[in-house]
Amino acid sequence: MISPPSTHRSRKGNVIDRRTFSRILTLGTAGASLPALPVSSASASAPTSASTAEGKKSAIPLAAELGTHTSFGRLKQIRAGELNVGYAEAGPAHGPVVVLLHGWPYDIHSYVDVAPGLAAAGYRVIVPYLRGHGTTRFRSDKTFRNAQQSVIALDIIALMDALKIEKAILAGFDWGARTADIIAVLWPERCKALVSVTGYLITNLERNKAPLPPQAEWAWWYQYYFATERGQLGLEQYRHDFARLIWKNVSPTWHFDEATFDRTAAAFDNPDWVAIVIHNYRWRLSLAKGDPRYDHLEKRLAQSPAISLPTITLDGELDPFTPPGDGASYRGHFTGAYHHRTLKGIGHNLPQEAPKAFAQAVIDVNAF
Repeated sequence: MISPPSTHRSRKGNVIDRRTFSRILTLGTAGASLPALPVSSASASAPTSASTAEGKKSAIPLAAELGTHTSFGRLKQIRAGELNVGYAEAGPAHGPVVVLLHGWPYDIHSYVDVAPGLAAAGYRVIVPYLRGHGTTRFRSDKTFRNAQQSVIALDIIALMDALKIEKAILAGFDWGARTADIIAVLWPERCKALVSVTGYLITNLERNKAPLPPQAEWAWWYQYYFATERGQLGLEQYRHDFARLIWKNVSPTWHFDEATFDRTAAAFDNPDWVAIVIHNYRWRLSLAKGDPRYDHLEKRLAQSPAISLPTITLDGELDPFTPPGDGASYRGHFTGAYHHRTLKGIGHNLPQEAPKAFAQAVIDVNAF
């Protein structure tokens, strides 16, 4: 296991130890919302402990935690690259920065319980809507509604630039994990450490052309549905029903209520949501072209470069996209300080199903 960071006070803010952090996460008020704080130009250089050897692989039994928070409070907007990005912010303005990246079909509410725990532990937490989601908008109607993997990563770099964040801990799942992985390999100077659900998710288009075993292909059924015009029309017409079905299939033990779903489903009413989702999945199958301006980035990513930054990978035991082997299938992609954890009884939306375990991983990786 990773040695817990010691209590430390610095000009970047207070970062509390793991034991105290665990106590904080048990507190809360039903229906509480999370207050936002002013934007700061501080970077995420937090005090860390001495380097830590690879932790022993272990399965952590943790029941799904529904949490107590329901909103982030007032959201913010900022111009960043091609987008006007909507995001939530919490925690001390001068704390070490953590950027939490959501997946599909989800939104920032996957972190509605993770963010307050990290904020209480002294971190400045940024939770952006990805392009095509929530209050994030394209600044021009003429911009190509592109959702290839490298451009989504560039969106986050542009957001960090706009917020004057030099370096941050990046943590994500699904699309968010892929985005964090990409930043860790293409712009390692901007990433202090990484928490990645389902490990190494960088897409290799040539490798993606090879068929998977039938059971694996079944889990990706919607990707092939989206390859058709019928699929695009179906997503447009039934976007909420579609997302609800995905949630139930990939998180079989997560008994979310309608209010929880509705808070996230509002993000799917973004006018570009369908276009971004369809392009992303068609691009993965080489059925839609990306932007040639980013060909050089995709060529680098196609080489499956290793990630050398401190990393904790997380798997949900019941996530149909979790590869077998307790992280062994992607272990070779991580060459720096590393630890893997499998969460028993947890599905795909790991940060919302197990917020304490996800937040704890952020605390721990910052101590590597």
